[in-house]
Amino acid sequence: MSFTNLHSDLLFNIKYHDKEIRESLKKSPNIAYKLTNQLAEFTGSRHNVILNLHFPDRKKIYDVENYGTENLGLVVDKFRKRFPIPREIIKQKAIEFLGNVTPQDAYMYEGKEGLKILMDKGRIEILPGSVHLWCTIDENLKKFCDWLMSEVLLVKVKDSDSR
Repeated sequence: MSFTNLHSDLLFNIKYHDKEIRESLKKSPNIAYKLTNQLAEFTGSRHNVILNLHFPDRKKIYDVENYGTENLGLVVDKFRKRFPIPREIIKQKAIEFLGNVTPQDAYMYEGKEGLKILMDKGRIEILPGSVHLWCTIDENLKKFCDWLMSEVLLVKVKDSDSR
């Protein structure tokens, strides 16, 4: 599975249900939020991941045109604590794929590892079993996430490493 395919499926499902989303938004932003995340959950389940859309700015719920193009959370294994490869490689790849970014260690406690990639507009939070995109999703980010999926998130690790 690639992030690009998952993302494409999500955008298709959102577009397919555009009318329902817009009608639910007229009734209540909460109803639209629930419907949108049901679509994300359904899409994720087809790829064996947990997928969520986030709306950190409450006004973004009204921007239906951009649903799925930013602020996305993807969880493969919420119990995994350690990356299957050195963090330095992930930091290096973030710079290779995304350019002018600042990778830094984050969420490092209780034997857990994590990274935060700071960007001009937004950030990416990477944990051994998940990635959270608090930014706009462009082609370079999709390529980076494809790499993350194949080299980090979907890599099978020994049970002792994941709990």
